[in-house]
Order: sequence, then structure tokens, then C-alpha cells
Amino acid sequence: MGKATASIERTNEGCGWLPAMIELTVRAATGADAETVLAFWAEAAEGTSITDDAAGVTALVARDPEALILAESEGALVGTVIAGWDGWRCSLYRLAVHPGHRRQGIATALLTAAERRFREVGGRRGDAMVLVANERAHRVWAAAGYRVEEHWRRWVKPLG
Repeated sequence: MGKATASIERTNEGCGWLPAMIELTVRAATGADAETVLAFWAEAAEGTSITDDAAGVTALVARDPEALILAESEGALVGTVIAGWDGWRCSLYRLAVHPGHRRQGIATALLTAAERRFREVGGRRGDAMVLVANERAHRVWAAAGYRVEEHWRRWVKPLG
């Protein structure tokens, strides 16, 4: 993936106060980012996972170095998404934007990077894991073109 830097322009019309432009760097995470990412998720993400620890984040990055995508502005982490590709499915997790940076196009930039990654590896459909009770996230995913598939349910079993 490398680094991509973009200026995202936004108007304030109809949205309350928003900065006119944000400089954003989108890049793949490294193992050294694990603690920063975990602290960010504690502040910006909804829900927790059994893999929300340094070992889990480090294992993800070691197995799939392009999977954890970070958005940074002025050196601070402002957004994340996990874009996992297992050779069969394109799975999206942990789309999170810092509360003080929402509605500035960061989620859109992260999803654009994730979807580009999926197309490059031959992926055909992105599947997003979204908490049922997270209404804000539902609106974000719908605005990005995703839809709920009510006939599916997630089945889980902790292995440890």
C-alpha cells in the first residue's frame, strides 16, 4: 500500500462547523503501531474483541501487512479500518474515526483504500462486520454503498 497523502476538502454547509480541508495520510500499519491502535480503538471504536490486545494486532499485521489501514492527520491517528483478505473473502472490521474528526471524509478515504486493496487482489465483494446497535455506523456503511443482508448471522466460538 505505501503511503498516500490527500487533502480532503469539505464545506460547512448544512453540517455545522467543519474544517474546510484536512491533510490526511493513509498507510498500512506496522507492528510498532499496535499500542497506538489499541488506545485509539478504546476511544473511537464501538465494542471490543477477543483480539483487542498487542498480540492480536501484531499477529494481524505479521500475517497480512496490508490489512490494517490507518489514517493520520498532523501526526495523530484519526481513523482505522481492517481490510482482511483471505484469498476468498474481503472482510472489513474496525472502521473507526476519532470523535473529534468525524464528518470530514476520513471513513470514505479509509474505505476507498480498503476497496482498492480488495480490487487489486481480485476481491469481488466487501463484507463489513457492524454492531447491530451502532446506528451511526449503519448510516456510514449505507452511505458508502453497503447494505444489510438480514438472512445471515455471525456464529462465533472462542478458541482459547
